[in-house]
Amino acid sequence: MNFRGLEEFWSFYMSQHSKPSTRRWHFLGTLCSLLCLSLSVLLAKLWLLLLAPVVGYGFAWYSHLFVERNRPATFGHPVWSLICDLRMFFLILTGRMDGEIKRLGKRPVLQIF
Repeated sequence: MNFRGLEEFWSFYMSQHSKPSTRRWHFLGTLCSLLCLSLSVLLAKLWLLLLAPVVGYGFAWYSHLFVERNRPATFGHPVWSLICDLRMFFLILTGRMDGEIKRLGKRPVLQIF
């Protein structure tokens, strides 16, 4: 798929993350990746640096395979997907994700987990 800009991709990205549990798995993966990156610098451990993308993508791809049941956007647009994942992480962290979903005209999908 071709997108004219990051905002257009963001709308698509959010459609691929429609379920709250998908977004939670992504949040957990991003948090673990950031912790690995931080600890790798603080402790000077290269293996933690190498573990960061494995952990981050592991949680995210799990959610796409078993929760959302779609193909991760990372495969087609890796840079924009990373930018959007970080944007989603900070929106969740600051409690503004629901407002963003409403702004985009998406309906939150209710589910147990």
